[in-house]
Amino acid sequence: MTVGRTLLKSLLTAALLAAGLQATQADEWRTTSSLIGESKYGDNFQHYDYVNPNAPKGGTLNSVVLGTYDSFNPYIVQGSPAAGLIGFGGGLLYDTLMEQATDEGSTSHPLIADAYKYPADYSSATYRLDPRAKWHDGQPITVDDVIWSFQVLKANSPMYSRYFENVTDAVAISDREVEFHFSQKGNRELPKIIGDLAVLPKHWWEADDANGKKRDVTKPTLEIPLGSAAYKIASFKPGSEIVWQRVPDYWAAKLPVKIGRENFDTQRFTYILDDNAAWLAFTKGGLDDVKPENSSRRWKTAYDFPAVKTGDVIKQEFKTTSPEPMQAFMLNQRRPLFQDRLVREALTYPFDFESMNRTLFFGFNTRTSSYFQGTELASSGLPQGKELEILEKHRDKLPPELFTQEFKLPVYDSPQAERKYLKQAVDLFAKAGWVIKGGKMVNAKTGEPFKFEILGWNDTDQVISSPYIANLRKIGVDATLRLIDQTQYVNRVNNFDFDVIISQLGQSESPGNEQRDFWSSKAADRPGSRNYAGIKNPVVDDLVDRIIFATDRDDLVAATHALDRVLLWNYYVVPQYYRAVVWLAYWNKFGIPDKQPAYVGADQNSWWIDLGKEKALATKYRGSN
Repeated sequence: MTVGRTLLKSLLTAALLAAGLQATQADEWRTTSSLIGESKYGDNFQHYDYVNPNAPKGGTLNSVVLGTYDSFNPYIVQGSPAAGLIGFGGGLLYDTLMEQATDEGSTSHPLIADAYKYPADYSSATYRLDPRAKWHDGQPITVDDVIWSFQVLKANSPMYSRYFENVTDAVAISDREVEFHFSQKGNRELPKIIGDLAVLPKHWWEADDANGKKRDVTKPTLEIPLGSAAYKIASFKPGSEIVWQRVPDYWAAKLPVKIGRENFDTQRFTYILDDNAAWLAFTKGGLDDVKPENSSRRWKTAYDFPAVKTGDVIKQEFKTTSPEPMQAFMLNQRRPLFQDRLVREALTYPFDFESMNRTLFFGFNTRTSSYFQGTELASSGLPQGKELEILEKHRDKLPPELFTQEFKLPVYDSPQAERKYLKQAVDLFAKAGWVIKGGKMVNAKTGEPFKFEILGWNDTDQVISSPYIANLRKIGVDATLRLIDQTQYVNRVNNFDFDVIISQLGQSESPGNEQRDFWSSKAADRPGSRNYAGIKNPVVDDLVDRIIFATDRDDLVAATHALDRVLLWNYYVVPQYYRAVVWLAYWNKFGIPDKQPAYVGADQNSWWIDLGKEKALATKYRGSN
């Protein structure tokens, strides 16, 4: 029997190799997963090469959060989750099967699972649990927990639902192994991204609460949940504060992904409703120790308060090598106003990036011209080779110029540019049946004005929107900005109750199943998805599947080029800009490794509190710490 199985496996391997599949690595346990090549750490991964493995533990990290919260359940559409909880992944509370690397793209290392494997046809994946993994109450994390979590998250989380669409079920193979089955073969990414599954405690959620009522994982809650990660909720004031405490006997503290990281004994998040108040809180110290800065104007002009001048607050720029997000005005096609491609194209021309970058952003920004900016996945020039072959199948459903013109956004590089581009916008509106009458853009048949609202929640939205709105009004388009509180904003966006929003869509170096959540027709109707533009395009759906089931890297790159090009030429969004740096200002109370991971720019989890510096600051700025 053993000889027969060996011969059968050899024949299968040869057949799969002939088909171009990676059979040589199939069905072998592996501890590190990567979609873009082998990890630099190999099998002898001890800890990240940038951390201080002997970093001291202790101290408090203070942070300010804008808005409020009303739930400790981040995996459902209802409610606003508290800081430290995230809708995809485990946040501060839950561990995932594997942990995404901080210094390499599309790479994961062991956490709850110490290894995984999959067959050569990518029809399933098996994860083996680390026997040391346990919940904060001391109970072991079990295969039943994993299976239950998969079922709950796929049923209730919009992000996990789309991400794991092709995962049909999860079954126990043994008391340590769980096997996930896939509905289709050839999804090269799926075995790896199963590792992103957050594992929830089945025994806690299915038990009664302190009042004897049945807990419900499908509803918001302010009962402190049981977790498994490095932190647990120590205290909270509903909507205004939440304090996390490091778990002293955290089971994974000695795993390679954790050594030298998660060094703060306490993480305190204070909620403030107003951005200006949050800024003042940072300048005074005590409530906010690290400020990620997004405002070019503030970075350039506002860091001149006393603590900066004395060196007690430090400004530092961290360059990044990860893909840049598509930040844009998202045009909601669920509104009839934006369903005409000509209209959407017309709305692209009044956005004067160059003037904004010069007058508002001090030249710090670069125009975004791809949904996969900063990677080899970004389309350019004219389609050719395999990409052209892919697009040819859909030629009759695509804009003809996609095949003959390089996609270019307007460039306001001269005094004449504004007149030129606004005229092009007016001409496109005319083709779509809109004309200017009495200074207003109106529908030529009904007289209805072209009017829409940009929904936002912070001052940055106003800075970005105001020049765009001013240019739109020059061609009679009545655009306005409405700022609302963050909780209301999140609820409206989750339910697609907006005309236009400013948002970001981040990508990885190996796109896959998450593309369904961004662009698919099914996601357009699912509350909480990231298909903000409401795209329902069969060509896009087909290209997304082509990416997900790409046979190799070259095929993936070609398919992604095709998707990028189709998205751009359909003008679903008005692209804005990016910066390939992370700006951080921080109070000088930290120890920071000399090296930081270039992929993400900075890993604050690798920092630690210098207790002497912390005490000195508290003395100097009385009452600030």
